[in-house]
Amino acid sequence: MTFENTAGPSKHQAVAFRSGSDMSVVFGCAFKGYQDTLYVYSGRQFYRNCQVYGTQDFVFGNAAAVLQSCNIYVRKPLGGQTNTITAQARSDPNQNTGIIIHNSAVTAASDLRGSVGSVKTFLGRPWKAYSRTVFMKCSLDSLINSAGWLPWSGGFALKTLYYGEYMNTGAGASTSGRVKWPGYHVITSATDAMKFTVGDFLDGGSWIPGTGLPYTAGL
Repeated sequence: MTFENTAGPSKHQAVAFRSGSDMSVVFGCAFKGYQDTLYVYSGRQFYRNCQVYGTQDFVFGNAAAVLQSCNIYVRKPLGGQTNTITAQARSDPNQNTGIIIHNSAVTAASDLRGSVGSVKTFLGRPWKAYSRTVFMKCSLDSLINSAGWLPWSGGFALKTLYYGEYMNTGAGASTSGRVKWPGYHVITSATDAMKFTVGDFLDGGSWIPGTGLPYTAGL
């Protein structure tokens, strides 16, 4: 099943799918839009074998969301715009929320391929002060800017956010040129990375098996 918002980049924010459900599993679906495609609003959410297309902040919200074995396609934005894949909205350090991208691939959609050099693409930016996002064991193509992450406005949230990368591969995965923010982490310990797995982060072992769908509980 495909959920698509056809407004196009000129209409700016245009959500294709919004979920505020707890313990939801979405399998084999596509979400197509430009800015703000997939709104992971609240609750525990698991996406598996899905496709997400967008430009700015196109996986965003304050759910505890894991996208696993998904394909993320970055599209061509309006002229002068910068692409940001995620915009997580945790506003309190006690919230057990975040956007986790696991064992997935980030590549340029067909309309962006010829313009990768002229359009900057980042893994995310902090919508709220305690924004938390982790990319782990993903394939990141060359379109990802070497800095990796983009500020929202000045120094906002750079000390309070948690952005992590663990064992990613591909031409855009090098962490040598990444931002030097206090809240950015190159995760080197499997024990630390385990905190962001389906089993630990979502307590997925207690509710996903009942769906009969495939999932990886650990790394």
